[in-house]
Amino acid sequence: MITPELARRSRELADARQPFVTATVVRVQRPTSVLAGSVALVLADGTIEGFVGGACTEQSVKAQALVALETGEPVLLRVLPEGAEAPEEDGAVAVENPCLSGGAIEIFLEPAPPPPRVLVVGETPIAGAIVRVGEELGLEMVLSDGHDSAPAAGDLGLVVATHGRDELHALRLALEAGVPYVGLVASERRGAGVLDELRRDGVGEGLLERIDVPAGIPIGSHTPGEIAVSILARVVATRRGQTPRGLTPGGLTPKGQVPAADSGGGSVPSVSGAAPAEPAPALAVDPVCGMTVAAVASTPSVERDGETVYFCCEGCKAKFEAGEHASVAP
Repeated sequence: MITPELARRSRELADARQPFVTATVVRVQRPTSVLAGSVALVLADGTIEGFVGGACTEQSVKAQALVALETGEPVLLRVLPEGAEAPEEDGAVAVENPCLSGGAIEIFLEPAPPPPRVLVVGETPIAGAIVRVGEELGLEMVLSDGHDSAPAAGDLGLVVATHGRDELHALRLALEAGVPYVGLVASERRGAGVLDELRRDGVGEGLLERIDVPAGIPIGSHTPGEIAVSILARVVATRRGQTPRGLTPGGLTPKGQVPAADSGGGSVPSVSGAAPAEPAPALAVDPVCGMTVAAVASTPSVERDGETVYFCCEGCKAKFEAGEHASVAP
């Protein structure tokens, strides 16, 4: 059961938009050093707050938690003593832990990435509807006047629905920040005029092509709610790296294709999610016991021949330094 302290910490991390994984021990076999119901938080840098087992178990938790953060999928981690066998099952990962003295531990790893953020600029009925519908989709919707909340790298989208007020400033900020989806609520005629103004202001064609105007997919929408649905369909497609069938608007590239470089000097971000793709979690193999561990600062390590060698615990590190190993596993 999560402690009040860890519950507060998880809220702090969520409020700060810091990704983490909740690790909950759901089953133990004696002898083990942890009780069922124990909970820990695993941060994106591999730091573990709380207790879910000894040093070697923590390394397995850390490594698999970083994988869960990268994939966004929860997983049941089975930590088994050396030589034990476990059937392969969807949603479960089994690892052998040579440090266990006979028991086994099952730990549920639940990633908690921050929800994608979408800024909506405007104080109009359409802007309000976009915020309400977006929240139902699990997005963090931020209503802005274009000055109080500037877009930032990592935001999924920005929609300008001001009906002509401060449009250029908001659009330019979003393009310069590399926001994947940038939409402008406007008619085709007025939208073309806005693009011309940005062009005269020095914005490159590659960036202008990224603006979805009129924003949304053509579904014959008229009411604010219908318009919100059509726009958020674009946002969801951007998040999932897809383009609605038969539709290829400016700024949304079909999955698998690479946008052309911006002739104005800017870069065109990937449309696969709210932020540039995170690199795959760095994993390493302990050359002494063969365990897979996270290659992060908090993992025991030594420098050898210009490379960093990682270990499950200080004991394996000591054996390595004493020469009690065969060779570094690939």
